[in-house]
Formats: sequence, structure tokens, C-alpha cells
Amino acid sequence: MKGWFHEQTPPCRRARPAHAVFDSLSERFDAIGGDGNMSVEEALAQVEQHKAVALLVSHRHKMTAEAVGRLPTQVKVLATVTVGYDHIDVPAAKARGLIVTNTPDVLTDCTADMAMLLMLAACRRAAEAEQLMRQGWRKSFGMGEFLGLQVTGKRLGIFGMGRIGQAMAQRARGFNMQILYSNRSRLKPELEAGARYFADLKEMLPTATSWPSTPGDTGNRQGDRCRDAGAAAKGAVLVNTARGSLVDEEALLAALKSGHLFAAGLDVFRSEPDFDQRFAELPNVFLTPHIGSATIETRNAMGFRALDNIAAVCSGAGAIDSV
Repeated sequence: MKGWFHEQTPPCRRARPAHAVFDSLSERFDAIGGDGNMSVEEALAQVEQHKAVALLVSHRHKMTAEAVGRLPTQVKVLATVTVGYDHIDVPAAKARGLIVTNTPDVLTDCTADMAMLLMLAACRRAAEAEQLMRQGWRKSFGMGEFLGLQVTGKRLGIFGMGRIGQAMAQRARGFNMQILYSNRSRLKPELEAGARYFADLKEMLPTATSWPSTPGDTGNRQGDRCRDAGAAAKGAVLVNTARGSLVDEEALLAALKSGHLFAAGLDVFRSEPDFDQRFAELPNVFLTPHIGSATIETRNAMGFRALDNIAAVCSGAGAIDSV
């Protein structure tokens, strides 16, 4: 997390290496805490000491109402490098007069790629296969052994048909998948591109053979939840790259153990990084540690977008991406 006083000359953004955002801070701003490892407590102390006018956070930093309330009055903007902002008490921040910004658009393709990876890996039992290879293999399989699910031609139900959901659908069409979706509102026909709309998520779940939830329309709506994994079609696969809180993990564990769900691919969890390790004990779960946006290109784009938001607010132009 950083504090800024003024903007200097913007850096070149093409072909920037990893950590380019941190490297550029001294070029654009009078910044502190450039290693990105500062705790919330340390950041609050630094903001107070250096009279910073902006604070940059990631999903690791929980800006509760109490933390927001301790920010000095000179702070103008609270910027997160993420598209989601569940880690920020937005009402508390706005009550303090803070402008809260996020980074939409820049991680759409990266997260959709990750959702496809999770779906393919879960369907083809990649976790079991990879573990077997690391153990030495040494045993051939018969025709009826180690069978996964074919993705091509299956029905894909998408919960949250925002930018990432639409990007996921585009990729799935390359596998000739039938696209179903549940969203707060129906898309225009040109955006649906033949997808079937369900106003009620509960009506969609029994018809889909794979159903990823994607950050976008589902990201910060507290009323929308994939609570009942048992409502899915028997033998379906669940993928979650959105929010761990969207899924009832106890119900998901039960559905995976009973065989009602064939498998799951999970990149997010209700408690991170201290996720429920019962998932790791199940062979039919493919797990990744919340790395949906973890590419050099996307993380740089997220960081630069956050810096642009801060610069815009501090210059008086207004935020580019205001929550």
C-alpha cells in the first residue's frame, strides 16, 4: 500500500516486466511502502505520518469500517488494484467522503482463461493425473479406468453474465458447448449470441452439466449465492473463479463426497488463504490459490489502472472507475 502527494511524468507501459507498477511509483508519485507487503496497521501509520492523500490496497488488505474511520481527513481516494471490492467497507468509505476505485475490464480475459482451465482440469481429473505422474506412474490403465468427462458438446451454465461471463461463453463456444446463463437482467440478443437466459438460478442449475460462477455481475451482490450444490444436475462440475462466499462450502463438500457432483475446480474460497483443507483431501477437486488474474500482463494492467485512478482523482478530473 502506498501514499501519493503528486503525479510526475507517466512511465512507458509497453513491454514492462513483473513488478513494473512498483518500479514506476517513483517516476509518477511521491510514494511510500513500495514493496506491497505493508499491513493495514502499518499503512494507516504511514498515511498519518506522511500526510498521504491516497491509499492503494489489494484484496489482502481488509479495509473495515474501523480501518476506514482511522484514515486522516486529507485522504481523498481509496483505490484497490482488484475488480472486486468485498475487502472494503464501501459505505463507510463514502460516508467519510472518500472516492473508492477499482480496476474493471483489465482482467476479463485472464480470469476467463482461468475458468476454462479449472473446468477442463476438473472434467479430465487433472489433479489425480498430475499426482500420479509425480508418484512415478508405472501402471497402464484399462479402457474403463481413469475416465473423465468430455467437455465438448456439454451444457455450460454461467452464473453472472458480465464481462468475464461473456468471455467464458465465447471460449466455451469453441468447444461447441451449449450456453445457459443466470443474470440480474437479460442481455441484448447480440450479447447473448444464442445463450439461453434463466431469471432464476435455481431453474438453471438442474439443466447445466458445468456451471462456473464468474466475477462480474455476481461480484458484490450480497443477495446472489450458489447456496445449494445439490440442486445441480447429477454428475455436473462446479467451477468458481468469482468469490468464495458465493458457494455454500459444506453443501459443496457433501455433493462432491456423495458423487452427486462429478468434480469441482476452485480458485476462490470462503476463507483465504486459510481455506478448508477438506477440499484438498478430495481427489475430484482441482485447486488453485486465487490466481485467476495472476499473469504479468494482467497484474501490471491492474496496477497501472489503479494508479491512473489515483492520478485522476488527485488532479481534480474525477475517478476513471468509481465504485
